[in-house]
Amino acid sequence: MMMKRMGAWMLLALLTLVGEWHGRCYGCWEEERIGLLEIKALDGFYLGDWVDSSNCCEWYGIECDNTTRRVIQLSLFGRRDFRLGDWVLNASLFLPFKELQSLDLGSNGLVGCLENEGFEVLSSKLRELDLSYNRFNKSILSCFNGNLSTLKSLDLSDNGLTAGSGSFYGFKVLSSRLKKLENLHLGGNQYNDSIFSSLTEFSSLKSLDLSYNQLTGSINSFQLLPMRMGKLENLDLGGNRLNSSILSILSGLSSLKSLDLSRNMFTGSGWCELKNLKQLDLSRNNLGGSLPDCLGNLSSLQLLDVSKNQFTGNIAFGPLTNLTSLEFLSLSNNFFEVPISMKPFMNHSSLKFFCNENNKLVTEPAVFEHLIPKFQLVFFSVSKTTEALNVQIPNFLYYQYHLRFLDLSHNNITGMFPSWLLNNNTRLEQLYLSGNSFVGTLQLQEHPYPKMTELDISNNNMTGQIPKDICLIFPNLESLRMAKNGFTGCIPSCLGNISSLSLLDLSNNQLSTVTLELLTLQYLKLSNNNLGGQIPTSVFNSSVSEYLYLGDNNFWGQISYFPLNGWKSWIVVDLSNNQFSGMLPRGFVNSTNLEAIDLSKNHFKGPIPRDFCKLDQVQYLILSDNNLSGYIPSCFSPPSIIHMHLSKNRLSGPLTYGFYNSSSLVTMDLRDNNFTGSIPNWIGNLSSLSVLLMKANHFDGELPVQLCLLEQLSILDVSQNQLSGPLPSCLGNLTFKESSQKALVNLGVLLLPRSIEKAYYETMGPPVVASMYTLLKGYWPNFTEEVVEFTTKNMYYGYKGKILSYMSGFDLSNNNFVGAIPPEFGNLSEILSLNLSHNNLTGSIPATFSNLKRIESLDLSYNNLNGVIPPQLTEITTLEVFSVAHNNLSGKTPERKYQFGTFNESCYEGNPFLCGPPLRNKCCEEAVPSQPVPNDEQGDDGFIDMEFFYISFGVCYTVVVMTIAAVLYINPYWRRRWLYFIEDCIDTCYYFVVASFRKFPQL
Repeated sequence: MMMKRMGAWMLLALLTLVGEWHGRCYGCWEEERIGLLEIKALDGFYLGDWVDSSNCCEWYGIECDNTTRRVIQLSLFGRRDFRLGDWVLNASLFLPFKELQSLDLGSNGLVGCLENEGFEVLSSKLRELDLSYNRFNKSILSCFNGNLSTLKSLDLSDNGLTAGSGSFYGFKVLSSRLKKLENLHLGGNQYNDSIFSSLTEFSSLKSLDLSYNQLTGSINSFQLLPMRMGKLENLDLGGNRLNSSILSILSGLSSLKSLDLSRNMFTGSGWCELKNLKQLDLSRNNLGGSLPDCLGNLSSLQLLDVSKNQFTGNIAFGPLTNLTSLEFLSLSNNFFEVPISMKPFMNHSSLKFFCNENNKLVTEPAVFEHLIPKFQLVFFSVSKTTEALNVQIPNFLYYQYHLRFLDLSHNNITGMFPSWLLNNNTRLEQLYLSGNSFVGTLQLQEHPYPKMTELDISNNNMTGQIPKDICLIFPNLESLRMAKNGFTGCIPSCLGNISSLSLLDLSNNQLSTVTLELLTLQYLKLSNNNLGGQIPTSVFNSSVSEYLYLGDNNFWGQISYFPLNGWKSWIVVDLSNNQFSGMLPRGFVNSTNLEAIDLSKNHFKGPIPRDFCKLDQVQYLILSDNNLSGYIPSCFSPPSIIHMHLSKNRLSGPLTYGFYNSSSLVTMDLRDNNFTGSIPNWIGNLSSLSVLLMKANHFDGELPVQLCLLEQLSILDVSQNQLSGPLPSCLGNLTFKESSQKALVNLGVLLLPRSIEKAYYETMGPPVVASMYTLLKGYWPNFTEEVVEFTTKNMYYGYKGKILSYMSGFDLSNNNFVGAIPPEFGNLSEILSLNLSHNNLTGSIPATFSNLKRIESLDLSYNNLNGVIPPQLTEITTLEVFSVAHNNLSGKTPERKYQFGTFNESCYEGNPFLCGPPLRNKCCEEAVPSQPVPNDEQGDDGFIDMEFFYISFGVCYTVVVMTIAAVLYINPYWRRRWLYFIEDCIDTCYYFVVASFRKFPQL
């Protein structure tokens, strides 16, 4: 018996050794390795980092048990090619994985499972299943035919599921099969309030995610939450359309520890009854007023996010001072007053993350400046204060030693560069000090700071040279921005040796020397300096470089001979305002990602290469201010182009079919060239066109009515051509709307370090609410401002940014247009500038022009207009420039009131029949009745009010009679003289009558 037992033990030991040898040799069990390779062999899977190696436990997305070497976690997230269409899962693929506990199949185009081949065939140990970002519909039920009693976490988010596909019956079935389910993620679908009645059987749920659905807050539906899901600890309702009516119901969920109500329509409070809350996200709602005092009763609160609301008040006098358990606090984008000394939080010993952007910083008496806080911050962001303070860095930062992220940008902080911050916080990773008033040289300590990955000191007043040892001090930099300062001298050559450095912005300085090795960074911006020299061929052969900005320098040479196999990785190339010459480089066409090319203000010559017809991805093309000649290739019609500038060259010929298919085109600038022929009718197909500049060419024919189809058109300049015919009245139907698309060029997003995410995990654990993601500066939108030149107010302006987005105007001057000005032009109520001067227009000025309520410049000079100037024009109070000079107008000039009181004689000169100020010709009285009067005065019977005349005459007559009587009564002498006068008058009349009667017989 003993021998048998010893033999059994030896056999077991031998098997164990075999198993151990198996694990060491293969890294995982043979059937699992083969199973993985079979999955890899499936059509459509991209698993390039899986190799035919026995050590499969080290393959990407795989985790093995340390003891058994069995695969316990398998991630296939986003591994399948979406272009191959939908995929029906055969779950038996995963049968070899006997101890699989976690399976991630997210983002793979799944639409369902094969019959009887659902997840029930998997290991009985499966606890986590991620099916997010797929395309499941009601067939999701086919994946759960059996009993998955061990499953605790199920993620079905972002599948487009609707109330129909997640019906009451469907979730009833799921609840009976997933009895131990604790975490259910249904975010990013299309569920409405009826989903709550379908989830009531999941009585074991602790976490429920219904974010970004279509919930509206039906009281009857929400009442089921506290009744059936009393164990809920984490509830995410963010990104819906909920309002304050449900807050009283949510207060019944007494077990809640985290609640996310962000991105809804809440206006009032009601969460103060949730005494056990540890995390509360109220960001992006319509909450206003002061923070409710009851908020101070949530003594367990560790995370509070009230950003992007309309809260007001000084937080020093609110409930936040009582929440000493806070670890995370975000107050950004409200109307708070926040003491820069951080005095209200001096006793918050647990505080680690503090975010306060776009609020008002206030100073306090100096007695509070030297308080020593109990907290040690990891993240501190106080940027973009609404009122510039002109103060130095807050004193409490002198006592911080654990900072990993610090943002003090755009606060007008003064003083020298705070190198002591680096000394005190050796783990500092991201430092943002841009948009302040730091002065002096950049002085750094000699010892290195290997943790630093991002440094931004742009837009300050710093001077001197960039330290030559900056690479030794920051050896692991990934992003360095020092633009808009006064740095001089040489750019340190060692910057090109920092292998981690991907973004370098030294633009808008006075740097004079650059080492060409730098030109191989992923993002390099050296524009607007004093740099010069030739650019070597190797620069454009780099496989790393994507964004190159060298504009406004003194680089020279020819780049047309650069090899065509280069340029492959480029996204943006800006070589504008330099001294480059020769032909345009053809190598651009080899880049499949090229979005922006700016070669303006150089000395390039020759035609536009036909190879440019292959630039399918280009969105931004600027070739203006060169010596280019010849025709535009008829094939040149990039489908993605948005802004195109070819002005100030010597391009010629008609516009045949170039840009014919460029329906995304927003700006077309062809000014100052030698183009001929008519404006093509196909221009009406450019549905996105907002800016059309064709000034100073040789276009002829009529203005095509197809322009009226361009609903987005807001700036039109066809001046200085030979266009003729009548003005299209349909142009008056255009409506000008603000458009940011014509002002900004989005050239993608630059991915930057997201180290703060790691700090959050280490400090607070995995994020339960979305607040952590609002802190990440993991991307940097790469916008370029579009500049449009347009003549208005007799001046040539360059419009950009916000001003350009609102600008609107028509310049049709210096052509041969004939006929009357269409009255429909008066419907352009949003137009800012209208120039019809130097044409052959006839007829009168439309009275409808009084509807141009926003116009600032109106020029009708040098035409053949006749009639009178409508007096209604004086109602335009925005007019700054007005001219009707050199026409055949007659009558009186408009009344000198409002803006018309500022116009001088030159605005009316050259009209011999005009009269009235400010002209020297005075109007005669006869001319007055012939002038038309405003509509509200027409229809009057005459110039005298007869009723008023009779009343005033009677009053005056009575006053005269009474006055005479009073004088005669008071003065007896005058009374006697008056009686004598009356007696003489009677006698004279008597004798005159008698003498007249005596003459009758003699006749």
